[in-house]
Amino acid sequence: MSDFTLVDPKGWQYDLHSVYSAYIGYFQINNVPWYERSWGHLFSSFEDFLAFSWPVIVVTDAWTGKAHIVTRLNSIGTFLKMIKTRFGETLPQAPNILEVTPFETSNRHLRNVSDYNTYRKLHNTLPAAILSALKQRIRNGEPKAIKELWDKRDKTFLSMDFEWSERNEKSCLEWGYAAIRCGHLNSLGHWPPVPDTNYRKGHFIMQEYADKAVNKYCPNYPWHYAFGDSQVMSKTKLPQVIQAVISSLASPDSETIPNNLVLVVHGASGDLARMEEMKIKLPHNMLIIDLSVYERVLFSQNLRHPMADPKTGLYPRQPGTTLSLENLLRSLTHPAPLLNGTTTTTTAMTTAPQEAPKPLPVNLPNVMMHNAGNDAFLMLFALQMLLEPEGTKVPTITNQGVKRAMAQAQAQAVAVQHAQQAAGMMMGGVGVGVGAGGGGANGLMGMIPQMSMPPGMGMGMGGMAPGISVSMSMSMGPQGVGGGMKVQKPRLSVYDLSNEFGQMRVDPGSAGVPSPMGNGTFNGKRSGSKSPGDPTRLSPGTPGFGAGKTNSGSGNGSRSSRRLSGFDWGT
Repeated sequence: MSDFTLVDPKGWQYDLHSVYSAYIGYFQINNVPWYERSWGHLFSSFEDFLAFSWPVIVVTDAWTGKAHIVTRLNSIGTFLKMIKTRFGETLPQAPNILEVTPFETSNRHLRNVSDYNTYRKLHNTLPAAILSALKQRIRNGEPKAIKELWDKRDKTFLSMDFEWSERNEKSCLEWGYAAIRCGHLNSLGHWPPVPDTNYRKGHFIMQEYADKAVNKYCPNYPWHYAFGDSQVMSKTKLPQVIQAVISSLASPDSETIPNNLVLVVHGASGDLARMEEMKIKLPHNMLIIDLSVYERVLFSQNLRHPMADPKTGLYPRQPGTTLSLENLLRSLTHPAPLLNGTTTTTTAMTTAPQEAPKPLPVNLPNVMMHNAGNDAFLMLFALQMLLEPEGTKVPTITNQGVKRAMAQAQAQAVAVQHAQQAAGMMMGGVGVGVGAGGGGANGLMGMIPQMSMPPGMGMGMGGMAPGISVSMSMSMGPQGVGGGMKVQKPRLSVYDLSNEFGQMRVDPGSAGVPSPMGNGTFNGKRSGSKSPGDPTRLSPGTPGFGAGKTNSGSGNGSRSSRRLSGFDWGT
């Protein structure tokens, strides 16, 4: 074993111990008195069989995940040729030798085994090989491996999400997590897990950036945590809190046994690199599930229902495409939605595979995405839905302030919808709304016929009737909406020029000065200043009202609302 040689694992597929076992079985079935033959001493024991000096490598089976010490077919042929040369008798190749399909594709360490002690030492390395291969299989999103992991019901699944600043990629604005202790729940007879009561969850806002830093191009909503109360803390304490959460759920590190903790992320590379920079220690034996990779592999292997491409809206979605967390959640709500909000064509309807099994749609809660707590919670729920949809209950909004605000926004959306429907009828187009956006008669999620909605007003996903949705953002002041609500709206950024103009008391007739009416114009001129992350404020008379976009001069402003039920599929 002193020589270090690397070989390609291709062709190394015969388990060495099974070669010996197969010949003993062959002699028994064919009544061969091997113990009386001149070469019989080679089969007296497995240790005597190893005296031939077999070249071997260690691989894991691509299907079972088990580790094996394997040799090549030509090595077996060399062994049989040696018997014929030395003893003058020909032995056939024994049947029923265990063949292994190597999971590994990189070069493996070649060893020559000539005694049992060497074989035993090599055999002791098999658990480490199994763990190494299992980590890679889980990271690659292999459906069978992840399903087996879930079905054991003894792991703890921890999902987490960060919201990083666009101005400084090393500054964390929010952190959220959710966890399922499957072993604990299964021992108590609670299965499948109920998100509302069986998920441990948390949401933390960095006090240094609260109400001061809000992302502009992909706005975050720190005060819209829907599944509990947010906690405000110093950014210096964040690594300590994350480390404590991980330590409370993880088992001891090991080189041979997988950890009880399984980390769930969406886009693993970025968050893992940031946690390493924060000096957060992760167990080396911890398994990591990248939800985006797992869903992509499921779809590529036809283990998910056919659907339209969420970016182009074309049917069908092509294998190899990756869904964002929002699009992944949306795919759970309907078997084959038309995601671009345009009218369904006859061709698209006729080419859809009718025989494919279609799961029942899920009515998800209407929450704001790009809140770290909401993203982490729904990420874990999405994983559970992909693994065990039967019996899994949909989570509900537990933050009463957010719940009341969502209900108010929903009522406003219904009023706007009715007004635009009436306007459409007055124009002579019964059932044709003023805005031909994502809520058309044949739009996303099977809208109610002859009912239209404003542009960008997508399908509701929780507590809403079909065809009624909310796409507008909610303005929540410190006093809350509906009285007593403790959900706060981030104050405007210190870089917001509209605040500076307001403090300077510039007269409303000046060019480029924001209007106190909130539509961003004075004397027909549009202001280019807008608070990052501030929901769009448009009056019904303003062009593009209800479109879910910022009202910038070019019409290509950043998204003002990222609610799960109303994001724009065309971008």
